Amino acid sequence: MPTGYRHTRDDDIVYPEDEYELTEDGRIPIPYRRTAKYKDGNTIDWLHEEGLERERNHALRSQAGIRGILLPALESARLWFIVIATGIGIGIAGAWLDVLVKWLGDLREGRCSYGFFYNSNACCTGLSPGELCEDWQSWGDYLRIKSILGHSLLQASIYVVLAIAFAGSAAYLVVTYAPHAFHTGIPEIKAILGGYVFDSFFSPWTLLIKALGLALAVASGLSLGKEGPLVHVACCMAYLLSQLFKEFRHNEAQKRRVLAAAAAAGVSVAFGSPLGGVLFGLEELDTFANESDVMWRGFVASAIAAVSLQWVNPFGTTKLVLFQVTFVSDTWRLFELIPWITLGVIGGILGSLLIKLNVEIALYRRNSVLNDWPVLEVISVSAVTAAVSYLIVFARVQTSELVANLFQECDSAKGDYHGLCNPTATLENVFLLCLTAILKIVLTAWTFGMMVPAGIFLPTIGIGACLGRAMGLIMQSLYRAHPTAWIFLSCPPDPSVRCISPGFYAVIGASAMLGGVTRMTISLVVILFELTGALSHVLPIMICVMTSKWVGDALGKEGIYSAWIAMRRYPWLPPATYRDAGETGATLMKPLARVVAIRDAVTTVRELRALLAAHDFHGFPVIDSHNEFVGYATKQELGTVLERLQLDESGGDLDKTCTFSATNRLRVDALERVDLSDALEASVIQLRKEVPQELVVNMFQKLNLRQILFTHAGKLTGLVTKRDVVDLLTRQFPHAAALCEHPPHRQ
Repeated sequence: MPTGYRHTRDDDIVYPEDEYELTEDGRIPIPYRRTAKYKDGNTIDWLHEEGLERERNHALRSQAGIRGILLPALESARLWFIVIATGIGIGIAGAWLDVLVKWLGDLREGRCSYGFFYNSNACCTGLSPGELCEDWQSWGDYLRIKSILGHSLLQASIYVVLAIAFAGSAAYLVVTYAPHAFHTGIPEIKAILGGYVFDSFFSPWTLLIKALGLALAVASGLSLGKEGPLVHVACCMAYLLSQLFKEFRHNEAQKRRVLAAAAAAGVSVAFGSPLGGVLFGLEELDTFANESDVMWRGFVASAIAAVSLQWVNPFGTTKLVLFQVTFVSDTWRLFELIPWITLGVIGGILGSLLIKLNVEIALYRRNSVLNDWPVLEVISVSAVTAAVSYLIVFARVQTSELVANLFQECDSAKGDYHGLCNPTATLENVFLLCLTAILKIVLTAWTFGMMVPAGIFLPTIGIGACLGRAMGLIMQSLYRAHPTAWIFLSCPPDPSVRCISPGFYAVIGASAMLGGVTRMTISLVVILFELTGALSHVLPIMICVMTSKWVGDALGKEGIYSAWIAMRRYPWLPPATYRDAGETGATLMKPLARVVAIRDAVTTVRELRALLAAHDFHGFPVIDSHNEFVGYATKQELGTVLERLQLDESGGDLDKTCTFSATNRLRVDALERVDLSDALEASVIQLRKEVPQELVVNMFQKLNLRQILFTHAGKLTGLVTKRDVVDLLTRQFPHAAALCEHPPHRQ
């Protein structure tokens, strides 16, 4: 191609002086990338994408007259349309998913006498708190079974059969139509927001099956939640909306900014926590740290999603708070720090145990016959879960209902939930609550990873709430038995006056367990006080979360999402600060002797094609015969340029040498060479191998690089890729890449 020409994304040749002129349909022919769309499994070139974004923004604003005002405004309007539409869509979808889950879950235990499609809440509206609802009937009562044994067998049978039907249907839909709809989706979203390309993860089928399968899986009673998958659903909506506009369809950096806002909206709907959604994106997804505009869009999407959720009012409370709690008083006593810190320690220990158990089960599943029978595994686990849970009163109900009742304080006007407020049954309640927590730990560790949509937030909250309520009952029992003991001096001496709030102990236990599993801190505290309305008790929640994270980090640095990212070998770099022990870049880089490189003016077209076919590397450095560094070319760009040249396969074109530098283009006869200089990357980071390893890692983290080349006096000495840095940061994890679908490539 003559110099001075270049290709647009539509492969039209554009002269440099015309590159900013409008086409006949009003578009600005600015290329979004030099190659075709990124393929799944690649990582985007952030430097290139950001450069093209700046080029496009400059082109939009440099238009003469009214165009320079309207075109940027139109671009911004399209972006805000996607953000607002995603917020509204996920708010409405999340609300109706709650309605569907509630109806299907209640259907396992009975039905409304005057309407089959009414759940228990809708069927019993208008009743006073604690009043018996006669319109909601169990299946035994509805079918008029008089025998106690027959009534119990019928109830248990329907409970288990419907659980199997719901879970089996969800697994069948996922396996058959949308394999990417399984699991939570947050590990993949974290990797995608970091630059990983996985567009099939947001397909329309994935959106549909994720939403429908999520409702079925949660209603089946499996030990899972809907919170993480709702983030995936929101990102699917945003991605599909962005495909309506070409400027977002071909702009990977802008697409990720939209996905970040959608993720915040998903958390907002999942927990009814708009502020928590924004902070979740900041802390857990690491998306807003350097861009205030992205945080602002996430804030707007999160708020609109919460408003949409409250407008639909799926809970019938006209409130956004899911688990409204009321305490004995807004004050807490100093001695309560002892049991609360104890709960933090327990949460950190059990959280680490749950992560390790889940990892071992995932490895066993991958390497056993279960890997070939995913639907059968789901059916079997759902049958065991339903059968065992039916025997334990606290495990029988949906986890959300269990948590809501464990968070509540005893109130004679509201009735007693399965004897939790009975002071003569404290020992029995503590035993059942601990048994329920142990059962849910085992079931959650196995369920999180099966071929169904599954979140881990709600079951983790349920485990912690059981342990926290048990601790609260123990403390309340001790106070009633010894009201004048020195530790209770701050409480009223009359034990009939309530001093300890077991419901808040459940909140503390939930925060401790969730902190131990996810290792979240700030966003977790905000989510919990928005979830419960416990604003006056934020400080104890902070202390508990801090304790659980310290204990959890002492037993293993990885949270549950980081563990799954490491096992699936996604190219995601954690934002944690890395400290070396005196190592340099030379200890991390791959030396030139082990690097597959292209020789400028030496390698022929035939040899280059063979090289591209033999290696699945992301790219190749280009050097001359003296190892002088010429540049770096990606595999995708090399293939694109070779196709564009339209070489004669039967003639002598395949034996022509490939030239990349201007010096060799002048030295080699034009009839004997092929100019591939267009394939070279425009920006390449070069360092000396003596630089500290810590600096190399920090550059990858801060600049979102794909590779760094090491040179000395102009000669290439080695290279390090993002994959090498990922492997370095996950080397302490013993099962890294154990679940990856493709063999690892080192260059």
